[in-house]
Amino acid sequence: MIRVAIVDDHAIVRTGLRQFLSEEVDLRVTGEAANGREALDLVRQGEVDVMLMDLSMPDQSGVDALAAIKARAPELPVLILSGFPETHYATTLLRQGAAGYLNKECDPEEIAKAIRTVHLGRRYITPAVAELLADNLNGAGDRPPHEQLSEREFQVFLRLAKGETISAMADSMALSVKTVSTYRTRVMEKLKLSSNSDLTYYAMKNGLIQ
Repeated sequence: MIRVAIVDDHAIVRTGLRQFLSEEVDLRVTGEAANGREALDLVRQGEVDVMLMDLSMPDQSGVDALAAIKARAPELPVLILSGFPETHYATTLLRQGAAGYLNKECDPEEIAKAIRTVHLGRRYITPAVAELLADNLNGAGDRPPHEQLSEREFQVFLRLAKGETISAMADSMALSVKTVSTYRTRVMEKLKLSSNSDLTYYAMKNGLIQ
């Protein structure tokens, strides 16, 4: 039996997923969470084999939650189920430790298949994501600038784009203000931008925030 935890801030989405997964004889939903903190609590309890997680959550983005979960439980497969198209996040999140990336518009049967695949220790790569990965291998220069950011830089970039201050980031990420400022400088250089409003515009234009 594969124990699955569902992380999504919409109760109706969790209910629908739980109902579908309950019909699969080898899958059992053992936990639900509405945000990143609750997801970490589920990880600490240890009653989960695969985590199915949305990217958009109120208190903490899925990007931050993924980093925290992988730090706590590096072997736990985290399958991202997102409303964002694959082109926006998939390759970045796979690079940062996600076991797979599915668009919420996918067939429900594909979710079950993906859970079984990542539980075996493999990555679940859809044809669309495979094409993106192949494009990246064939021409790294064609990758959008944000895909060249490190994990920490990408976290800082998204938080800045959403209007979070450097001091607030330093507190929540347990980093010094100087360190966060250094990450901000690197992000600005790599994206060739000059202000936080430029970052927000870039993120919205590339569909990284709503």
